[in-house]
Amino acid sequence: MKSNMKTKPRAIALILLSTIFTSSGQIFLKKGSNQLVLNVLQILTNHPLIIGCMLYGIGAIMLIVSLKYGELSVLYPIYGLNFIWVSILSPYFFPSDSMNLVKWIGIVFVIGGVSLIGLGSRSGD
Repeated sequence: MKSNMKTKPRAIALILLSTIFTSSGQIFLKKGSNQLVLNVLQILTNHPLIIGCMLYGIGAIMLIVSLKYGELSVLYPIYGLNFIWVSILSPYFFPSDSMNLVKWIGIVFVIGGVSLIGLGSRSGD
């Protein structure tokens, strides 16, 4: 059964915002995990971990709401932009992480893939 649903611009804006929240959440989760001690009291006071969970949760809620207003086949590939944000931001927050030519090529492929899916959704194919 073919759906006549068109992806609304607000769904795309919301999914883009969601990628910013979730990738920021992933950065904070990593920062918190570096400080992680398996002690309940220390977990509850691990501010980067708590902030990461909150940002990730907000991003997940935005993803869910965006799905109401758009096609999964269009929106979910855009959600893949998380890979780009995390790859670019990680070296800034974690000096042991670095970008190299292969990672930059991967980013180009992700952007190209998301763009092609977006163009495919406009043509109605």
